[in-house]
Amino acid sequence: MPRDVLHLSTGELAPVEAREKKPEWLKAKFPSGPNYRELKQLMRSNNLNTVCEEAHCPNISDCWERRTATFMILGSVCTRSCGFCAIETGRPPVYDVLEPGRVAAAVAHLGLRHVVVTSVARDELPDGGSEIFARTIRAIHRKVPGCSVEVLIPDFKGNWEALQAVVDAGPEILNHNTETVPRLHKRVRVQAKYERTLELLRRGKQMNPRMVTKSGLMVGLGERRDEISQVMADLRVANVDVLTVGQYLRPSREHLPLERYYTPREFAEIKEEGLALGFTHVESGPLVRSSYHADEQASHLRLEAV
Repeated sequence: MPRDVLHLSTGELAPVEAREKKPEWLKAKFPSGPNYRELKQLMRSNNLNTVCEEAHCPNISDCWERRTATFMILGSVCTRSCGFCAIETGRPPVYDVLEPGRVAAAVAHLGLRHVVVTSVARDELPDGGSEIFARTIRAIHRKVPGCSVEVLIPDFKGNWEALQAVVDAGPEILNHNTETVPRLHKRVRVQAKYERTLELLRRGKQMNPRMVTKSGLMVGLGERRDEISQVMADLRVANVDVLTVGQYLRPSREHLPLERYYTPREFAEIKEEGLALGFTHVESGPLVRSSYHADEQASHLRLEAV
């Protein structure tokens, strides 16, 4: 292992990326293949966004070759400036009221049985964009009967009427990411609140107890192992069903530094602990992201419900 690298100006250790090569288990495929190219063309021709592209997801080749993608509605400019996220921050344009129909048409074209829909944060809107989420869910269910819908939503700044509008539209899975431990929250998610995240997940389950609730964590930002355990316990108290845990990878030098890489064994231990706490399903691994293998998760949950 190379020696630690010091910043000459501060005398502090450089971020882990400057000291170590990326581990073998974090190497992803270069985006290519016929399904990847077809899906990319479909998104461009329908003027649709995917979080796979906007967030520089390392799994884009794997997922798109399997004909799965996470649609990102309400534009590609976010009103928030989270320290880990590659999505552009700024003043979003007026949203497109016809977008739900185009998403549903793309889902039908791909022949999906499960689809994930997320969005940028739209804090300038009174409802945070919840109405477009609701219209998209209903449009997919109408266009592709039998296709389950998973929504990865923002916190709507604690607007519970906005949350109710999304839940009333009938998504099979409601996802809202916790992202990190309480101690690091103000640095990682500047405009979010840990307690509000837990409250959203708890309320979502109360609004529809049959709906699956889900949340995700990143590791490698300087959290302690006991803090991860506490977050998992808090999520279970909020009746969250599914947990995803993945390695934080720094999108650019302007984003938060990476403190350390977790090993596959550590991810396996986190998964084991999560299942022992009572999560229905835990997806834990270096390249896991919130919607990674979401179609397989949905299939697994359907089988358990039978």
